[in-house]
Order: sequence, then C-alpha cells, then structure tokens
Amino acid sequence: MSTATEEYTTDRLSRRGVLTGLLAAGVGGGVFTFAAWFILRMTSWPAFNTSNMTYALSTAATLLLLAVVGTLVVLWALDEQRAARRREAELESHEPEPGPDGNVGRTVPDLVLHRPRWRVWLTYLVSYLSPAALIVSTTAIPLSSTRLYLDGIHIDQGFRTQFLTRMATTLANQDMNYIDLPTYYPLGWFWLGGRMANLLGMPGWEVYQPWALVSLGVAACLLVPVWQRITGSLPVAVGIALVSTAVMLVMASEEPYGAVAALGVPAATVLAGRALRGSWFALVGTALFLGVSASFYTLYTAVVALSVVALGTVFAILVLRSWAPIIRLVVLGSISLSIAALVWTPYLWLTVTGHPTDGSTAPHYLPVEGAQIPAPFLSLSLVGVLCLIGLVWLVLRFSTNDARSMTIGLIGFYLWSLASMIATLAGTTLLGFRVDTLIVLQLSTAGVLALAELRLSGLDVLYPDRLRARGRRYVTIIMVLILTAAGLHYAQQIPVQNQRAIDRAHSDTDGYGERADRYAADAGRYYAQIDEEIRSHGHEPLDTVVLTDEINFLAYNPYFGFQAFTSHYANPLGEFRARNDTILRWAESSWASSAEEFTATLDDAPWRSPDVFLLRGTLDVSEDAAPNAGWKSHIAEDIYPNNPNVRYRSIYFDPDVFTGEDWETTQIGPFVVATRVKGAS
Repeated sequence: MSTATEEYTTDRLSRRGVLTGLLAAGVGGGVFTFAAWFILRMTSWPAFNTSNMTYALSTAATLLLLAVVGTLVVLWALDEQRAARRREAELESHEPEPGPDGNVGRTVPDLVLHRPRWRVWLTYLVSYLSPAALIVSTTAIPLSSTRLYLDGIHIDQGFRTQFLTRMATTLANQDMNYIDLPTYYPLGWFWLGGRMANLLGMPGWEVYQPWALVSLGVAACLLVPVWQRITGSLPVAVGIALVSTAVMLVMASEEPYGAVAALGVPAATVLAGRALRGSWFALVGTALFLGVSASFYTLYTAVVALSVVALGTVFAILVLRSWAPIIRLVVLGSISLSIAALVWTPYLWLTVTGHPTDGSTAPHYLPVEGAQIPAPFLSLSLVGVLCLIGLVWLVLRFSTNDARSMTIGLIGFYLWSLASMIATLAGTTLLGFRVDTLIVLQLSTAGVLALAELRLSGLDVLYPDRLRARGRRYVTIIMVLILTAAGLHYAQQIPVQNQRAIDRAHSDTDGYGERADRYAADAGRYYAQIDEEIRSHGHEPLDTVVLTDEINFLAYNPYFGFQAFTSHYANPLGEFRARNDTILRWAESSWASSAEEFTATLDDAPWRSPDVFLLRGTLDVSEDAAPNAGWKSHIAEDIYPNNPNVRYRSIYFDPDVFTGEDWETTQIGPFVVATRVKGAS
C-alpha cells in the first residue's frame, strides 16, 4: 500500500534478508536478554514486594527504551518523507516523455533514501533488540532479586518447574513425574531449557527464570524481521513487536512456553493465507511455526490449525475456485506433523499399542473467563482502543488478502472460545479462556496496521490540498510521540499487573531453602536435608520413586513421583485414578497390616512401588494412636465442573508398618522420611 508521497514497503526484506534477520534477531535477542539477566543477577537490590526500588528502575528503563526507539523511528520516517519530496520535485522538473507504447507519461523514479550508515545500523540494532529490552525492563528487573520466575512455585508453576528439573537430567523423552514413561505434555521448551541448565551448570528449577526470559526475548525479537517482511516497513514491524510483547507480558508471561507460541500467531495467520494463495516460502514458514508450536504448546497449535483449514477452504471455494489451496494445505500439514512427531511419537505409540490409560483431564478447568466471550475492543483501556481500531480496520480492509486472512483467523479464535463453552455439555472444555490472549494479539496487531495506514494515506485523503510536507512531518512526529507516551503508560503498568506473580516469586521458598524477601522460609527449607537423607541410603534421584504430596520437593529435586499431585497435569498413561485407589488402599490397610504384609502389598502393585515415603508427622506416635494421628499425605480428586476443580483428601499411614527391617525412618522438620532399605525384599 502506498500514497503519492511515501511508500509503505521501502524496508521490505528479501528472502535471504529475512532469513538473515531471523538469525540476527534470534541470536541477538537471546544473547542480550541473557546478558541483562546475568548482570542483574549480580545485584543485591531489595525484593519487589518490600520496596518500590526495582519498580522505579523498571519504569526508568522502559522510558529510556521507548524514547530511543521513538526517536529512531521518527528519523527513519522523516528520511522517507524527504526522499518522497525529492522524487516529487524531480517529477515536476521533467516534461512528460513518450513511453515505449507511444503514450505520453511520466516515468516514476525510485524512492532514493539517504541515511548515514551508522544510523541505519543503530536503528536496526535497536529495533531488532527492543522487544527483548522491553522484557528486561518490565519483567527481568522486578525479578532480579529472586531466583524464581513469575508465580514462584505456586500450583501450575510447580508442575512446570518439575518438568524443567526433569529435562535438566536427561536428553530422553521422559515424563516429568512417572518413571519409564514418555511425556504427555510437549517437551520442546523444557528440553531446550534443560540444555541451558546443563550448559550453565545450574539445576533445572533455577534455570527456569533465565530460560523463560531468554526464550521470550528470542520469540519477541523474531517478530521484527517477520513483520518487516510482511509489511515492508521497519517502523511498523517494531510497533507490532513491541505491542505484542507488552500484551503477552500482561496476559500470558507466567506460561512462557505458551507465550512464545502465542506471539507468532497473528503473523502465522497472514503467512498461512499467503501460503495457500501460492507462496511456497510462506508455506514453509507457516509449517515450521506450526511444527515447533506443536512441540511447545498444543492448544495454540490446534487453534491456529483450525484457522488454517478454514483459510484453505475459503480460498479454495470462494476466492481462487481451485483445488490448489487444498493441495498446499496437505503439504503444509505434512511438514508440520513431521516436526511434531519428533515429540509426540513415543506417547502416541504407547497409546495405540494398548498401554493402559486414564484419558486426559487437562481440559477440566472452567474459570469465569472461560464462560465469557472476550470483547477487548470494548475495554476502556489503551489496548482496548487499539483493538477497536484493529476491528474497524479488519472490516474495512476485508477485501484485501492479508486482512481477510487475519479476520478468518480471528473468527476461528472466537469459534474455539464458543465451542469450549458448548463442550461443557460433554463434561469437558477446550480451555477457551486461553484463547483470549490470541484474540487480543490479533486485534492489537490489526490496530497497529491501521494506524500505520492512517499515517500514510488517511490524512492525505481527508486533507488533500492542505497537508503539505511540513504538515506531514508534524503528523509523523506527533503520532510517534503520542504512541510512545501511550506505550510508556501501558508498559510501566506491566509490573503492577503482574504484581501478585512477582510477589510470589519473592515470598516462595526456593530450591536452596531461601526466600528472596528475606523472611523466614517455609518447610521447603528442609528439602536439602531430605535429599541428603534419601541419598545416604543409596537411592539416587534418577532411579528413585517417592510417594509424597510435596510437589515442591519433586520440583526442586529430580526424583520420580509415584503419583502426580493432580490429574490435570498427570500423564494419562500413568493411570492417575487407579494409582489414587491404590494409595488409598495402602493407607487404609496399613492400620491392619504388619510391616511385612505392608511391604508385600507395595510390591504387588502393577507399577514400580515407592522407594521412599515423604509424609507429614512425627516419629513420636503412641501405640494406641488413632488413624488421624498417623503420618499424613493427600490425594487429589478431579471435581470438574466445580471451580476450583480439585479436592484434596487427607490420608494417614500407620507408622508401625515402617518399623520393619525393610525401612529406615528419620524425622526432618515436620516431615517423616521413610526410606526402603536398598535390596530389601
């Protein structure tokens, strides 16, 4: 798209250029984020939940970032305006000449830009790294005084940390909890994080924060060359990347492996449309995105795949009236599925070959957000206004291919959200509340495209005779100033929006038994002693099964769990319900069994029996103690469609069954560690 004066596509990257840009942005974004994290790690600033110091530093860094980006973008746009004026002057100074066909007309010269080489390099450097810098200023700085990531070790973050701790100990496709099973949850992000942990010599739980920041920085920076290729404008690409990054940090940053996939979804819908219309370069790009996304986060992959199928159908039937889009759709799907198979094959193989399975309860979650249709364009906020502008633009530009692709994608996201609500009738959901992030990203991206088009053509249409060169220059400067100020206002609220998650990162006890806010640690401070006790009996973590409800112990130490803490994160091949029944039977029968009978019962289980019981209680229990005075644990039960969707049942083991020669028991803090003697029958 263009006007008579400026062009929208002066920065379009060639195919080689976009590949080089992706490499530079990915490597540069990762190195920059890691370097910033490493420097911040050496500071001794107060905790975010006890002082506003890091918040102030976060705001200052964000202001400097946006000021530098805004200045360079203004200069970049003004260069194009000056070049456009020179071209207009050149056109006016030459008489029209006959063309090759004999018709009289003007040959329009190319738009020649004169920029200092140092400023070109500086603009590209800042533009390509600015999304990572935003992540550092709004998230890394507030987290600089803790080793934990957003939400600390609370609930879902505990399972994610357990998975990363597992992947730091193996190169294999291994379930986070159950021994001898492949993973059910995609391991792509966690496997790469495990390699980072190995490279840095850090435990998996501790690498969670730097790996989350680095992976988000890489994904966010990749948006710049991708959107520069799509739009042909570096300023527009930077605008989309920064807006998308800010939205992601507010809506999805606590789940980094999903956030890195979500960031690319708007671009994927555009590229998918181009792929299905005949661009093989776009087809390969879309297939790679879907394949990698399926290895990171299946939900967003499924939503985008639905949109791609819809795109193929629309273009085949209504637009091109050809089977070609369907053929390209098959090719695209084959490539992406081949990539995803690298992660999914072990699990699928066991499933189709008859391994017992419970079925997944992961979708059994329905918060209030999942019972509402998201309408971000009606929100009284900056992002709400941007989404409204984007919605209007999608409607007005629906006749153009890229806008049509984005609109079909947006419709697909809304249909998924609606289908998730209807699926409650079948006793499940499609986790539709997660799609809210995709909807906001899609609409806000369209909003940036709308504002870019408005600057180039809208004002000239409204004021064709009044808006001269100086006026266009002022409009550009004013728009960038307003957008920069609006961006600062939104971005400086990111730490506030994530305050609860940041506070938990400082108040939870980490794997070293410390709290970042310097308050007294909870029972997690005993985990190191428990680990030492288990090892002292010859049980190494990578070949030891522990029965416990202390998910944080398993998150920080790579022992295998006999049971996952909830069914929602449990591998269906682990037979969660059957294991629950078995644990309950063990607890109940322990009060009527001898130590030998109890041990024999453990060995009769169809799974590898526990080597260690980590329970709450005390060794000083009287002989006539009631069952509720035994050693305590919990089992979790899925009670969907209730919200909360989990109910915990207390269970008690009779201490006497651990007094035989097969067991060694030790009191550590509030815990009793019952360790099976190595080699005992």
